[in-house]
Amino acid sequence: MEFKISKELIHELEQLIQSKNDQQLEVLLNDLHHADIAEILDELDFDEATYIFKVLDSEKTAEILLELEDDLRENILSRLSPKEIAEELDELETNDAADIIAELSQSKKQEVISELQDVEHAKDIVDLLRYKEDTAGGIMHKELVKVNENWDVFMCIKQMRIQAENISRVHSIYVVDDENRLLGRLSLKDLLTTSAKKPISEVYIKKLNSVNVDTEDVEVARIMQKYDLEAIPVTDELGCLVGRITIDDIVDVIKDEADQDYQLAAGITQDVEAGDSILELTKARLPWLLIGMVIEIIASFVLKSNESMFQKYSTLIIFVPLLSATAGNIGVQASAIVVQGLANGTLKEFSRSYFSKEIGVAMISGSIISLMLLGYHSFMYQQYQVGLAISISMVVVILFAATLGTLVPLFLHKNKIDPAIATGPFVSTTNDVFGIILYFWIAQMILGF
Repeated sequence: MEFKISKELIHELEQLIQSKNDQQLEVLLNDLHHADIAEILDELDFDEATYIFKVLDSEKTAEILLELEDDLRENILSRLSPKEIAEELDELETNDAADIIAELSQSKKQEVISELQDVEHAKDIVDLLRYKEDTAGGIMHKELVKVNENWDVFMCIKQMRIQAENISRVHSIYVVDDENRLLGRLSLKDLLTTSAKKPISEVYIKKLNSVNVDTEDVEVARIMQKYDLEAIPVTDELGCLVGRITIDDIVDVIKDEADQDYQLAAGITQDVEAGDSILELTKARLPWLLIGMVIEIIASFVLKSNESMFQKYSTLIIFVPLLSATAGNIGVQASAIVVQGLANGTLKEFSRSYFSKEIGVAMISGSIISLMLLGYHSFMYQQYQVGLAISISMVVVILFAATLGTLVPLFLHKNKIDPAIATGPFVSTTNDVFGIILYFWIAQMILGF
């Protein structure tokens, strides 16, 4: 059953904090999952959250740190000494510890690292800090189980037991040579059903997917999704095994990428959250609003320059919003499918067959909409020539919108720009201007202006 925060629970915790009843606080919270405790702390003020954090055991609070909202985690870390932070990090796996250290100031980083008790753990954390956060090296764990190809099964099992003590989950057993170069992986089934004296070199599976430390995290996610992997090994430039990436790390990457794409599609230029300040939210949202305003001002000039035409054919202006909205929707639909294809690997570059398919869809959709529009206009206004101009314009504008929506994200992707930008205000506002220009140009030709 899913945990839910109640007002009664929050009130009880606040009373226990006021009375400094640490023992009862521990009893109340110790049986809860660390993610649920993090959710509770997010509901309390900073002082109360920090108080509870210091009451609980570091084995529990280390996991809680990872689940907290960024501003609360930053506030709690600012109230902990370097030694207290080091105690938390000693309980975490290397990549999680590195993520938290990366949030600290440069001077505090050094102090915290110097306070870490496990020297090997500290070295691994420092090593991870060298990599960019959006690469395989930046999200990998140093903790893994590996065996040497020259060992026999008995030695292998003995060493695996020692290594597994510091690992929460063993997804794979990797095989390396004497220089630590990755050779393959071991199947647990084969290990359990093979003679204890048999050499590992005769048992391990050579076929293995791996990634380089500099591989982008989204590419790692694509590979793991394609091959349905729970974990993937990471190698350096020499092919040496340096870490592994697990499925829970990739879920975070996919979520972050989806959040970013969703915000870009909405015309938000920076990564923001609901809890951010008014200034931060405004800075993230204003640029595209201003760009949209400039583009729409251009559209208003186009409307003004055709003022004499609407005075004679007033129904032309009535259908401008319909034309703009339809073109915008077609463009966003086309770009959304292309962006999705680029993200999941089903579309890698410009494809004539796909482009033809998208134009075909636009042609059929545009023809149906324009025929309905022609019938409606003819019935309501009996201005058949104007109705023809509007319906032909609708087909042309829809074809233009589909072309723009298909080609722009492909162009952005080719030039290493996130194509998700093309699913939002850029496509809709651009379609507005060019749609109106095309609309009046066609109307002028048909109506003789």
